[in-house]
Amino acid sequence: MNFLKTVNSKSFLDKIPYKPMGKYAHFLTVRVTESYPLFQTDGELNKARVRAGIQDEKPISRLTMFKRKQSTPERLVGRELLRNYGIMTEEECEYNVKFAMNNPDCIIYGFAIGDSGSEKSKVVVDTAFSITAFDESHESFTLNAPYENGTMASKGEAGSKPGEITSRINQQDHIKPQVFFPSIVTLKDPTEATFLYVFNNILRTRHYGAQTTRTGRVRNELIGVVFADGEITSNLRWTQAIYDKLQAENKLSSRDPLNEDDVKAAAISAMQMLMSKEFIVHTDFIDSQFAPLLDEVKALTGSEQGIKQILQQADAEAKAYAEKHIKSKKPEDDKSEAKKSAKAGKS
Repeated sequence: MNFLKTVNSKSFLDKIPYKPMGKYAHFLTVRVTESYPLFQTDGELNKARVRAGIQDEKPISRLTMFKRKQSTPERLVGRELLRNYGIMTEEECEYNVKFAMNNPDCIIYGFAIGDSGSEKSKVVVDTAFSITAFDESHESFTLNAPYENGTMASKGEAGSKPGEITSRINQQDHIKPQVFFPSIVTLKDPTEATFLYVFNNILRTRHYGAQTTRTGRVRNELIGVVFADGEITSNLRWTQAIYDKLQAENKLSSRDPLNEDDVKAAAISAMQMLMSKEFIVHTDFIDSQFAPLLDEVKALTGSEQGIKQILQQADAEAKAYAEKHIKSKKPEDDKSEAKKSAKAGKS
């Protein structure tokens, strides 16, 4: 089944391969915070000390969005859709508890179940970095909670008595709205259906970071897709190139959030510059060339019939792959092969 008219069919494989075939689809994404999300470890926001730009050598601290904090929410959105359209049931596949090993989520994003089997993820995501410096990109909030009588208590002080004054205050750093994280999501050896499955997951995902009911809103702005026979530039280098372009145009300000149109224009220009220096074969859908592809994908995924056909095709390909390469291979086979290799090494 063919879905897309804007992309050459040579960019896709006919089936999910067992061994790497050297085809890559890179989704060029700028993640924009729209509330006060938390990307943290052990209660502190994640950050890294890095060079500001490619040209600008000064070191700055940047907020970081670790790879799992990007891929996991997108994966869970895909699992929701699979359940919604009857492709997968809650009983047969439970995330990080019991993987079915034969649906699009398991085959595309991977799984590991001890001796029962494992599958390497075909979606590669690396840590993303904020364009602006850490000090300009976060705020500290005091967390407290009201009693029914209208008095306030600091978080964790539900046992305080009415009229009792407490000096304990809980503070938490949050990432500000309109902070930008350029991020490249790579799908290895895509079929048309797996490409659309991952594309749709990125477009639909709205919440990242700490799982709370009140924060974490993030919007994904895709500025292009690159099909190539190898890996392309890193998130950090892309971010540094964007920083250089914004700085050269005097569009960086420590007081105001970055203008989204300026960021997108700089992101497009920076990626075009970086791709011109690559030593790989690539076909770029960026800027005006990307618009027809994005419109076509939105038309396909925006109707119940379209999204259902994509999910069914992705599921058929996943089940064919699992039947041939996962179910037929028993854990004992891996152990016996490991023993043979060990003996060969000794001899």
